[in-house]
Amino acid sequence: LCEAARFTHWYFEDNICWVADCEVCCVPMVVWKQHRLDPTDDMIGHMLSALRSAATSRFGGDEFRIDHDMRSIPDHWHAHARDPEWFALRSDRPLSRFTTVAGPRVER
Repeated sequence: LCEAARFTHWYFEDNICWVADCEVCCVPMVVWKQHRLDPTDDMIGHMLSALRSAATSRFGGDEFRIDHDMRSIPDHWHAHARDPEWFALRSDRPLSRFTTVAGPRVER
């Protein structure tokens, strides 16, 4: 997260956050650009709005839930948009690859 390496598809980026497919679970995630845990409520609202937009484009409608339990990386604020099948399909879904920010999503 801290490196913000561009391996997978990036849906969005601005001066506050970026939204890309998670390399581990293949669902959209938003990452605060500050390596901290205390974004303001306005920043959280902004980041979750960007995440919801990416998840809607990926899954359609509201077929996802926001998960902001930071299990694996507990010291850098981030959240995932998980569709109902994410856990069962996480190892079967092809990874996306980076082409450009906000361009079409391309799978590997």
